[in-house]
Amino acid sequence: MKQKTKNREFIYLKIAASLEQQIQSDTLKVGDKLPSIRMICRQHGVSMSTAQFAYYELEARSLIEPRPQSGYYVSNSFRKKLAMHKPAAKTVTDIIENTFHPASENNFTVFSRGVPAMALLPVSKLNKCAMQAVRSLPGGGTTYEPLQGNQKLRTQIAKWSFNWKGNLSEKDILTTAGCMSAVSYCLMTLTKRGDTIAVESPCFYGILQLAQSLGLKILELPTNPQTGVDMESLKRIVQKTKLAACIFVSNFNNPFGSLMPEEHKKEAVKLLGKYNIPLIEDDIYGDLYFGDKRPTCCKSKLITPKNRNRFAEIGFGVQDVVTQKLPHCAMEAVGS
Repeated sequence: MKQKTKNREFIYLKIAASLEQQIQSDTLKVGDKLPSIRMICRQHGVSMSTAQFAYYELEARSLIEPRPQSGYYVSNSFRKKLAMHKPAAKTVTDIIENTFHPASENNFTVFSRGVPAMALLPVSKLNKCAMQAVRSLPGGGTTYEPLQGNQKLRTQIAKWSFNWKGNLSEKDILTTAGCMSAVSYCLMTLTKRGDTIAVESPCFYGILQLAQSLGLKILELPTNPQTGVDMESLKRIVQKTKLAACIFVSNFNNPFGSLMPEEHKKEAVKLLGKYNIPLIEDDIYGDLYFGDKRPTCCKSKLITPKNRNRFAEIGFGVQDVVTQKLPHCAMEAVGS
């Protein structure tokens, strides 16, 4: 069975390569119609699925495009080249600021931010829900919430944690103005200026900026595009380097999109627990999965009596983060 599958894969790639060569050599020109699926089947003596896989491969390479009720045609998109601009930015900060400039979005799909395209979002429904929520809040949302965050929101998040085996209550949760805000409170709780933290490489640029602003040293961990942090490298580093914390995006890292296997998550938790190194796990993309079930978090590997004591030893809890949030809320109140 495996041999048959391997042969079929080889055949469809061979068919795709042959057609690609004709396209690249202009034997098949832009706009030309390709042979039908049935014709490919007759010419090469293959099944319908094999012929379709060959065309899917060419479509994935932007060499061909389907047209409804018509068939496949040679695409023009593979010949298009974006104009290269000479960067005006001189520093890392300039580069990051440029990515948020409105002009950078004109005629471009911006991949530098972890934000979905507006066309994919139910904007009208979200606006309606937001208005309903505002009407239900005391004073229409003009009054201050508890420091730990809106209780109803925290309760809903606690219920949702069941999906990734978080087993949390609203008392375990603190809400913030955004993901980077949450990470910053955690870092301020766990670290002091001059400490070293470990991050995936590459990682989201905002984490690097945040660490720099807090005066932290950054140690980059080799990262596999499929499986995330290289576990052998992590083992060597925790043995030789004093780390104040690690920051991992274990589920669909930005920018790699890597997913740490379950066994790697368990191994990482065990290893970091052994050396009393706190893990800040940013699970911002965990719900964007394709498959039968949502990937769990490293956090779900920590819910044991032994590891609860480990948290106590580290001295990291929700109340510690609330303490860090308090002065920032006070400054926001003064500023407003």
